[in-house]
Amino acid sequence: MIGKITNIDGNIVTVGLTIDITNQSNLLNVHVIFQENNKKIVGEIIGIGIGVATISILGEIIGSRFIPGLSKKPAFSSSVRIVNMDELSLILGDQVIRDNSKIYLGTSTVYNNYKINVPINDFFSNHFAIIGNSGSGKSSTLARIIQNIFTSTNYVPIKSNIFLFDAYGEYTNAFSNLNNISPMINYKTYTTNTNYPDTEVLTIPLWLLGVDDIALLLEATKSEQLAIIEKALKLVPILKGSGDEVLTYKNDIIARALMDILRSGKESSKIRDQVIAILTSFNTEKLNLETIIAQPGYNRTLKQCLFVDKIGKMQEVELVVDKINEFIVDGLEIPNMMNKVEYNLKDLADAMDFALISEGILKSDKVFDYANILSVRLHSLINSEYRKYFNYQGMIDRTGYISRLLTTFDGKKAQIVNFNINYVNDRMAKVLTKILSKMIFDFATNNTRRGTIPFHIIVEEAHRYVQNDKDTELLGYNIFDRITKEGRKYGVILGLITQRPSELSETSVSQCSNFIILRTLHPKDLKYIEEMVPNVTEEIVNSLKTLQPGTAIAFGNAFKIPLNVKIDMPNPAPMSSNSDIVKEWYS
Repeated sequence: MIGKITNIDGNIVTVGLTIDITNQSNLLNVHVIFQENNKKIVGEIIGIGIGVATISILGEIIGSRFIPGLSKKPAFSSSVRIVNMDELSLILGDQVIRDNSKIYLGTSTVYNNYKINVPINDFFSNHFAIIGNSGSGKSSTLARIIQNIFTSTNYVPIKSNIFLFDAYGEYTNAFSNLNNISPMINYKTYTTNTNYPDTEVLTIPLWLLGVDDIALLLEATKSEQLAIIEKALKLVPILKGSGDEVLTYKNDIIARALMDILRSGKESSKIRDQVIAILTSFNTEKLNLETIIAQPGYNRTLKQCLFVDKIGKMQEVELVVDKINEFIVDGLEIPNMMNKVEYNLKDLADAMDFALISEGILKSDKVFDYANILSVRLHSLINSEYRKYFNYQGMIDRTGYISRLLTTFDGKKAQIVNFNINYVNDRMAKVLTKILSKMIFDFATNNTRRGTIPFHIIVEEAHRYVQNDKDTELLGYNIFDRITKEGRKYGVILGLITQRPSELSETSVSQCSNFIILRTLHPKDLKYIEEMVPNVTEEIVNSLKTLQPGTAIAFGNAFKIPLNVKIDMPNPAPMSSNSDIVKEWYS
């Protein structure tokens, strides 16, 4: 017995102490039992003073189970005592890992060296967030958790698929030696450093990207731009392809674009210039500026028939129209060859330029301006270092590409794939992260055996990439919001690592079920955590400001109650420590 109940207000119980706390170890955050006969209600000491303790009710022990939540309140006649070890194991979990259903997280900061083990299904089947200020231990916490997954040689999760978007390139040091634990564990990394690559440069097959992906890549903002992108993606495999059937489609597309110009009613000189411009850039063996137009007694080239006389007339325009008409096939539909033909950014740019013409949007200055912005951005990308990320060599489909990502260079299954996005600006890093995440999500949603191939997508510095973007307005969705809302049933789980939770997408945060929160100081972030994170209390928020580095409050589906946990340092640690100024200055 430690005292008697003197007041009950909601879920807060005040106890008059009958023990001398000056002779006790620190009782703050220690759990107590309110017991009357066989009824056991569990509480946590949240405040203590001379002669009085304030206790928050957490749940109830029924038989051999702890049930969190407030359903009953203790009677004033209940005895009040400190929890015993058997009861503590029901609340915090068993300290011993007996099979592969749990992993070690850390130790309790309240109960000396008490091991906190987390059910794998409860944690890794749900989206999660690791939050904390710079220097609080976020990178070390993530590294330690992932290391703990692979530490057992008896239970090796060889079919795990963890994709890590590494904002600073700091995790290779932590994971590159996992193969020493078991030869079945393999780590793979891609770099965005195209100048001094220390491993394979990340490249994405351009032909696997859809309208939405290209819209993100080219920063589209108008729905009219989506139509041009869709047209270009439909055209590029035709313009790139070869063979008699493809040649028929290509001739038909070029001819229809030329006919629109010839019948536009514009001045002959403008018609001539536009026809020449098209056939200079887009032509075939049969349809080009040197195509012969045969007349009785003489032959002339198509270009010669475009001659404009002194009075501004194109005398042979009908001959040109008749010849072009020969290449138009009524009822011919462009086949959908997307994802079936290999092409590069230059091919896409040619198709987009042609799409501007074939759609006849030269008649609309406004639409042309929207479309021309895309063309300008695409040509800028072609002339930048970033073009290398879309210069994939060799034809491959989406399934093959995902499989290749998860295969090491010597043909082994990789459980962890690190995308080092440290060498690109935030905009390109966000685009690469979204495109790859969408590709993984689309692969999972098309798996007929839903949820049998789980993927974990972990985004470091998530506040830079998982934001309240305008994707929803243009595309109808944000890929990270879609993953957090729909991903669990397909086995796609998102992990958000961030120091600024207030800058994250509200939808993505609201769908997270597990939280590990380290020291957080910014008032805006603290308020955001209190308002957005489920089941967080004012006491938890207040305690976040005083946590030591590496110490966290963990709560959510994987935890019966909020727990104060000391996370062990990873071994080896990620390269996330501060610069040693003294060493660098004076060495």
